[in-house]
Amino acid sequence: MDKYLDHRGSSIHYRISGSGKNVVLIHGFGEDGSVWKRQAEYLKDQFHLIIPDLPGSGTSQLISNISIEGMADVVNSILDNENISDCTVIGHSMGGYITLAFAEKYSSVLNGFGLFHSTSYADNDERKATRRKSIEFIKQHGAFEFLKNITPNLFSPGSNQKLKKEINEFISGLNYFTPEALITYYEAMINRPERNFVLSQSGVPVLFVIGRYDSIMPMDDLLKQSHLPSKAFIHILQESGHMGMIEETDKSNTVLENFLKSV
Repeated sequence: MDKYLDHRGSSIHYRISGSGKNVVLIHGFGEDGSVWKRQAEYLKDQFHLIIPDLPGSGTSQLISNISIEGMADVVNSILDNENISDCTVIGHSMGGYITLAFAEKYSSVLNGFGLFHSTSYADNDERKATRRKSIEFIKQHGAFEFLKNITPNLFSPGSNQKLKKEINEFISGLNYFTPEALITYYEAMINRPERNFVLSQSGVPVLFVIGRYDSIMPMDDLLKQSHLPSKAFIHILQESGHMGMIEETDKSNTVLENFLKSV
């Protein structure tokens, strides 16, 4: 079911399906909620799924405060709108940054959370410089040209060979993004703080899903933070880059299912 929420004057779209424990799936940069469609189809018989389009993605309008914290507030507004006070939140990439901000600000709502190809570390200087170069490219060439160029790099070499059709379909669905949306996401990511303390202080289970061939969030870097929570679930997708929900759908579904059942 498609639903819309007015968040401080902006229309926010989200999807509701299934029944059972409440689960929020937050997409990443250059995506919308449909990136979780394979997981939603698999999990809806066991869980009540809430899948937003972040502001500026899908059919959601931009908000005035496009910060990581501001987008966490949007997620909380959706939960308030649905009268949900207990849930598990899973975030992919930038969605993981939002999940951590949500866990910091709204911890009483959480019974568990997960970082799906994501990190609690802030950007280092090199990463910030790369993002700023990307912003300049977007300004010069547009949003879709940028996404068309970078998206294949999100997948492992093996996936780029085996999943050409799926990757091309994914890329073709990104042609609605505006330069403004992508640039504000990058600025939000550049300005976000380190949130290792959210992991180390977490009183709920934390899931880490890591891609062996992830060039965006290298496996060794992500493993360094996996010891921080008192109760951590760690799974390495052996054939994936940064897009495990597409690259290894069945394994991703099973990992999510097992974690969600455990919390």
